[in-house]
Amino acid sequence: MAGDGVLDTNHIRIVGAVAGIGSGLTKHVNDWVGAFDAFFTIIRKEGPLALYKGATPPAVGWAAIDSLLLGSLHNYRLFLIRNGMTEPTPVSGIPRLTMVGHGLAGIAAGITSTIIATPIEHIKVKLQLQSQRSISDRQFKGPIDCIRQIVRVQGPLGLWYGFTGSVAFRLNFGFMFLSFEGLMRVFSSLNGTSFEMSTGTANFISGGLGSFVFWFFAMPADNIKNRMMSYPHPLQYPQSSAALGHRPSFWATARPAEGPWRRKDSAFLRFSHALL
Repeated sequence: MAGDGVLDTNHIRIVGAVAGIGSGLTKHVNDWVGAFDAFFTIIRKEGPLALYKGATPPAVGWAAIDSLLLGSLHNYRLFLIRNGMTEPTPVSGIPRLTMVGHGLAGIAAGITSTIIATPIEHIKVKLQLQSQRSISDRQFKGPIDCIRQIVRVQGPLGLWYGFTGSVAFRLNFGFMFLSFEGLMRVFSSLNGTSFEMSTGTANFISGGLGSFVFWFFAMPADNIKNRMMSYPHPLQYPQSSAALGHRPSFWATARPAEGPWRRKDSAFLRFSHALL
């Protein structure tokens, strides 16, 4: 069960890479406001392949993001254990990381992964917002062209626009790993009873429910992050920094939001990829 041992770092990073590729592909389909309505509208107007528009950045990038997330999570946990944030494991008495420690490690890992996640999500958002059916009619022809145009107008650091929104979003991984560990401990306490379940089943359920907890807290910041990265949508992306104008800050973007938990249906759909 979680908390009873520490997995090998290389194993964690490999699992993170594989999970990241699957995560990027499944999240992409549901990354829209009003998911069910968007699903049928996109297919009707742009064809089924449009559901995977901009899929390359998350499919490739999430391998790196999740590897960094899980690898740093592992190392932050070890750091906290070495610095005494432990408690005895019931029955065996072996020291394990406290629940608070799991939450802090999740927050730190989420923020660390922001370094890679911000430019990848920025490109993904830009590509997804293009509604033209034909690639030749789109301003951004693909990920490389999108990077080229952003760098030309905003410089290399322009790829990291929306970084504050991404940090606010990803620090909520603290809630995910905290709830995951808490649920695993609850299921572990059922051993020897009629409700005992295998470790695999406990992981499956804890991962899905942990995803619900994560998205409940992360949804407001995710909305703000995506709005920041979509700027200046619905206007066309300009050809010069002067034409781009002043980019709105995190708080300026947050004020006119239509509601912090908009896109609840998308959050529930993401439960499916969390289970995978």
